[in-house]
Amino acid sequence: RSCLRWPYPTEDVVVESTDDVRLLLRASWQVEMDRPALLLVHGLEGSDRAPYVVGTAILAYRAGWHVVRMNMRGCGDSLPLCPRLYNAAMTSDLLAAMHWLSDRVSRFGLAAFSLGANLSLLTAAREKERLPKELAAIATLCPPLDMSSSADELERRRNRIYQLKFILSLTRSYRKRQRLSPERYAPGRERGLKTLREFDDVVTAHYGGYRDAEHYYESASAGPRLKDIELPTLVLASQNDPFIPVKSVSQWERADAVTLKMVPSGGHVGFVGAKGPPRRFWAGQHIFSWLVKTV
Repeated sequence: RSCLRWPYPTEDVVVESTDDVRLLLRASWQVEMDRPALLLVHGLEGSDRAPYVVGTAILAYRAGWHVVRMNMRGCGDSLPLCPRLYNAAMTSDLLAAMHWLSDRVSRFGLAAFSLGANLSLLTAAREKERLPKELAAIATLCPPLDMSSSADELERRRNRIYQLKFILSLTRSYRKRQRLSPERYAPGRERGLKTLREFDDVVTAHYGGYRDAEHYYESASAGPRLKDIELPTLVLASQNDPFIPVKSVSQWERADAVTLKMVPSGGHVGFVGAKGPPRRFWAGQHIFSWLVKTV
């Protein structure tokens, strides 16, 4: 499904978050405004163009929903707007996107993937007093609820292809930000880094105000906060996710509002099936069907 592209009319929207942070949202509206909306949040090094985002968004749009695809700060085409680094604890950014959407629709659901799924769960717990009333439900796929555990799993030999993919993408992204904002980011800080934990230790934690990578993981992991969530919430995960261990998802105390569904296979945001939404991404169908019933 890597060739999947968004085929419908789109409005680019810039939303102000905190300080000098500007977020790029891509909104596709139905003719009738009195429709529910779906806000989508991508994963690590993704964007509004990520195939899992597009596949799920197409489902919602075809069903008559408004669709808003959010880029985390500096991701995708939003980099020129805001070269600031993003991380899994930027709840203020997601809140800004939610409140912008809540001014335009009467109800909406949130669908989020991987790192964006963790961010969404953390926001639902940590910022529950500030969530807009128009947000009706949250559906997440493959959230790294224990980010330290996931970083450890990535260092296993069998996951070296994932480790390499992430570290190459992250270092390239850092260099782009450094060129756009040399006064903020030191050149060469990304050199020689070979693992996600090393990158988070040297770059993410340093510029995010954390002591080190482990401090960042402890602060950003949503697992310990699942008990605080009050909105109807779905956590969909697979037992064969290569770098999110089953225990790191299932071990946490959960509020009654949180439904955990573990399926035997699906990998990390893979979930390929013979039928269903565009390019056979059946998790998108499951997430959207759940939101339709809930929103």
